[in-house]
Amino acid sequence: MAIHPSAIVDPQAEVAESAEIGPFAVIEGPVKIGERVKVYPNAYIAGWTEIGERCEIHPNAIVGHLPQDFHFEGGRSFCKIGAGTIVRECASIHRGTQTDSYTIVGENCFILGYAHIGHNCEIGNDVKIYNCAALSGHVEVGDHTIISGYSLIHQFCRIGEYVMIGGGGRIGKDVPPYMKALYESTCVGYNALGLRRSGAFTREEISEAREAYRMLFRSELPFRKAVETFTERAGTRTGRKIVEFLQSESKLGFIGGRKADSASEDVPGEG
Repeated sequence: MAIHPSAIVDPQAEVAESAEIGPFAVIEGPVKIGERVKVYPNAYIAGWTEIGERCEIHPNAIVGHLPQDFHFEGGRSFCKIGAGTIVRECASIHRGTQTDSYTIVGENCFILGYAHIGHNCEIGNDVKIYNCAALSGHVEVGDHTIISGYSLIHQFCRIGEYVMIGGGGRIGKDVPPYMKALYESTCVGYNALGLRRSGAFTREEISEAREAYRMLFRSELPFRKAVETFTERAGTRTGRKIVEFLQSESKLGFIGGRKADSASEDVPGEG
């Protein structure tokens, strides 16, 4: 176990033998730090927080601190960071507000500098949250999603898997899987490039994601009617995932689209 003499490690903490704690890092409370974790200088990890194996917590990052929520009453709550996740400089991830509640970040995520993940968020695996993006409390993000820099995500938003949130987007409604969102909660395309690059989808599955985009966000059908029509037609894995998301409970409703009133039916590059 490599713990720098200037680091402060709470006696309650459980630190794996292969973990490395850098200078002036602070580990406060019953924190659990897994194998081959590297905590860089001046990082702060607190509370009932669990850091999975092979994680990196970079300088001045804050993980598991008290939630920024007026409803917090000081009870025990949790923060869990999955294996292989990297938390870069000055990023902040806060633990849950309600007693025994969790903030969860999945495996192999990349949380870039100054990004913020609020209390009670649930982040899937292989998610990338870029510089200065901010997720308010109770946000849900599906696997393999990208949230670009300076994006703002409203509390209780749900964002599906393989979604792309464009830089500076202000998202205040739910974003179905495989879509691209930008501006003020606007769907501007389906995530064609992300789906193709993943190698996890057939041509038919990608085509059905495209059809969902066209029907839900580009047609002149009222949204509820578009959902009903697409539900009847959905036949692939991607289609069924979209339908499941649309039929599940939403606190905020769903993002809108740009109807077919421009010269091109699809966003450039969506082919």
